[in-house]
Amino acid sequence: MASFFSDYGLMWYLEELNKKEFMKFKEVLKQEIIQYGLKQIPWTEVKKASRESLANLLVKYYEEKKAWDVTFRIFQNINRNDLSERAAREIAGHSKIYQAHLKNKLTQDWSRKFNIPTQDFLKQKFTQDECNRFEHLFVSKITERKTHTVLLKGVAGIGKTLMLAKLMLAWSEGLVFQSKFSYIFYLCCQDVKQLKTTSLAELISREWPSPSAPIAEILSQPEKLLFIIDSLEGLNCDLTEPELELCDNWVEKRPVNILLSSLLRRKMLPEASLLLTATPETFDKLEDRIDYTEMKIMMGFDESSRKMYIRGLFQDRNRAQEVFRLVRGNEQVFSICQVPLLCWVVATCLKNEIEKGGDPVSVCRRTTSVYTAYILSLFTPQRAHRPSERSRELLQSLCHLAAEGVWTDKFAFSEEDLRKGGILSGDISALLDIKLLLKSRESKRFYTFFHPSIQEFCAALFYLVKSHGDHPSKDVRSIKTLLFTFLKKVKVQWIFLGCFIFGLLHKSEQEKLEVFFGYQLSQKVKETLYECLETISVNEDLQEEVDGMKLFYCLYELEDDVFTMQAMSFMQHIKFVAKDYSDLIVAAYCLKYCSTLRKLSFSTQDVLQHEQEYSYMEKLLVCWQEVCSVLVRSNHIQILQVKDTNLDESAFLVLYNHLKHPSCAPQVLEVNNVSFLCDNHLFFDLLTHNHNLQHLNLSLTFLSHSDVKLLCDVLSQTECNIEKLLVADCQLSPDDCKIFASILISSKTLRHLNVASNNLDKGIYSVCKALCHPDCVLKHLVLANCFLSEQCWDYLSDVLRRNKTLSHLDIGTNNLKDNGLKVLCKALSLPDSVLKSLCLRCCLITTSGCQHLAEVLISNENLRSLQLSNNKIEDTGVKILCDAIKQPGCHLENLGLEACELTSACCEDLASTFTQSKTLWGVNLLQNALDRSGLALLCEALKQHNCTLHVLGLRIADYDKETQEFLIAEEQKNPYLTILSSI
Repeated sequence: MASFFSDYGLMWYLEELNKKEFMKFKEVLKQEIIQYGLKQIPWTEVKKASRESLANLLVKYYEEKKAWDVTFRIFQNINRNDLSERAAREIAGHSKIYQAHLKNKLTQDWSRKFNIPTQDFLKQKFTQDECNRFEHLFVSKITERKTHTVLLKGVAGIGKTLMLAKLMLAWSEGLVFQSKFSYIFYLCCQDVKQLKTTSLAELISREWPSPSAPIAEILSQPEKLLFIIDSLEGLNCDLTEPELELCDNWVEKRPVNILLSSLLRRKMLPEASLLLTATPETFDKLEDRIDYTEMKIMMGFDESSRKMYIRGLFQDRNRAQEVFRLVRGNEQVFSICQVPLLCWVVATCLKNEIEKGGDPVSVCRRTTSVYTAYILSLFTPQRAHRPSERSRELLQSLCHLAAEGVWTDKFAFSEEDLRKGGILSGDISALLDIKLLLKSRESKRFYTFFHPSIQEFCAALFYLVKSHGDHPSKDVRSIKTLLFTFLKKVKVQWIFLGCFIFGLLHKSEQEKLEVFFGYQLSQKVKETLYECLETISVNEDLQEEVDGMKLFYCLYELEDDVFTMQAMSFMQHIKFVAKDYSDLIVAAYCLKYCSTLRKLSFSTQDVLQHEQEYSYMEKLLVCWQEVCSVLVRSNHIQILQVKDTNLDESAFLVLYNHLKHPSCAPQVLEVNNVSFLCDNHLFFDLLTHNHNLQHLNLSLTFLSHSDVKLLCDVLSQTECNIEKLLVADCQLSPDDCKIFASILISSKTLRHLNVASNNLDKGIYSVCKALCHPDCVLKHLVLANCFLSEQCWDYLSDVLRRNKTLSHLDIGTNNLKDNGLKVLCKALSLPDSVLKSLCLRCCLITTSGCQHLAEVLISNENLRSLQLSNNKIEDTGVKILCDAIKQPGCHLENLGLEACELTSACCEDLASTFTQSKTLWGVNLLQNALDRSGLALLCEALKQHNCTLHVLGLRIADYDKETQEFLIAEEQKNPYLTILSSI
């Protein structure tokens, strides 16, 4: 089917015009060209052109879509609206054809993709509630606006793809999004990445019912398109490609990760809507890089659904009740049962164990126990005690395959992959029958493990029965590398892998494996894991990178108290996020063995705020008590960070009782984005007990006016030793400034105050008045994004004249402008100005303001750091600044010019400054349009012996490959130079 917008389509409609109308069409075309400033078509060619020739000319000079826009206007001008309307109807017809094709594809092909009863859902009739839920995906809960990009997150197997299938089916049946979307295209990352390189046009054509899709027509209204991008975790792309590498041309063939990144980062078809799905771990990694408008969470089976599902597998109601109680009693096993596929695995595993007279309790010991029992049972005949030799070989072959897959991010395997691993055609049929493998949803020629966690289990098992050196693929790394990769969440798609390795080392699992494989397994793996934890203990940077919950779950699966005690005694720094009751249990188990912590950072989100039944809350609080006990047991904690946490009154009291213990006296306390559903007086009472406290950070935590009073009462006490106070984005009001002003005068210890991102405009007068008081000892003040108005600059100018202690001032993200800057610079140019560091990021400063700054740089010998990022400085402004920096009276050391609209034209001025300044050591040039020639000038200057510059802010990845290689080589050649991608 040729594109409707082609010259053939135009010719058909021009044929509808009679001779007089056709001549009139040409006359109006001549006027259109002049009126709209269109590309000139030679009039002699137009005049003699037939209908077919004119259609060719229009498409040749204006391309398909534009040619039709011109034609529609002319049809209306010559009173042939009927032709415009008919054409519009035919265009819409392509959408209907596609809808019919998609419906057929979903009902026929997709129903075979879901391998257990979930396919039945596709045959159900849609209720109005379901349709409303689909429609509301693209309506923001907060603003009620239609949204543009929706993130749908949920653990693997939770039903995201099935939900997408139902959404597309509802659209194809005309039930939802009929006026919003003309086309919906589904792109599965696991499938698409097999293509290596492609174009968006090719991806769309793959979904079209015939070989030739009307691409130009489809993309002519991008705002009417919805792209569903499923399983982002399968893409293996972190969306950090340089902007220059992204493409906006939908016919251009590019690597798949570049193509999808161009869609996700809105370089290509920015008007189109996106619906994205991935696991929570993938979203944690990518959500800051995707400009999404709404995020939805898929929860899977609730408790009643899990109960009903398990009951459905047992005819004996009492037995079903007993099994559910067993599952419900293990929070980790119960948690994985929210995934329908895994709920089936757990229930089936327990059913099999009961039928063969085994102990179902041992199956539910830990999550690893369930998987061990399930996998080994699949390869052991029902009445046999041991597997056949071929079954052992087959499982080992699967483990080889799984291990390579987890390292290469491969989750769909071809028949050739299986054959190379020793899995023959007959084996494939057997593995499909026992549901260990499934046919890939995207391609009949590919196979996947029943669930990604099954692949992870088999990969973990590989390391217990073999060494990575036994694997033919060099991609398969050592168990030490695996553990560090897992704990640092380098591969976010690894959910259970490290935990399974620890869990398989438990005595009961070792016994099962030895019976299955017929030999005793080596204990070297356990020794290696212990060595890894020792390595972490002596490396502070590594401890910062380790995810505490990942480590906790590993140790919990192992269930070896002695090993856990030794491991936790290594740890001096732990950070963890507990997202549910299961996490809290696991954290409590490990933290009870901690006694040497120096830094603890944690978040419990909403776990301890939910309104639950009394017995459940009671269990939660017991667990919370055990978590908090580490604050007393580890009496060397110097830094305590509580973030993104909501505590009800009972939970807060537990924390309060531990924090006020004499053994808990951190020097640094950070309580960020935390809410206490209780009397906040208790929290501020805590601060009075801890005389060691020097650094208090309450940023992002709401503080009422009464809270501010309580806080300042603490700060005013003579025993208070707090030197640094951060209350950024605490919803402070101008009235609160009067209270802080009194502290600035009375406190003899407060040196650093950060009140950024609060609306303080009218309150700044009080603060400035206090700063001018001779008793004020403040050195560091941050007023960024405080909505300061024009009158504030006079107040701050007075401070800069009179205050003799303030060394750093940050007034970034305020409407300072050139006029306000002029006011401040008069004070800063005075010879007795003591300010050493000034931050003016995003202050609407232009080239004109640089003249005022230049006067400061020349006359103020104390100013060492000047941050001007995100201002319209431009090349001319840089020249003015450089001329000043080269003056002998300027002692500037650090200059921030990030995103200042600079080009390579300023590089000559910068280069000469690098060699002539005696003090400049760091310049930030990130996010500026510098090309290779300009960078070469800078690097040449940096080689000079009289150049003092050591730090250059440039994101090497933003440049083309050749320039990247050049910058890397220059950095390697210059031992004194460091190029940083963030400063």
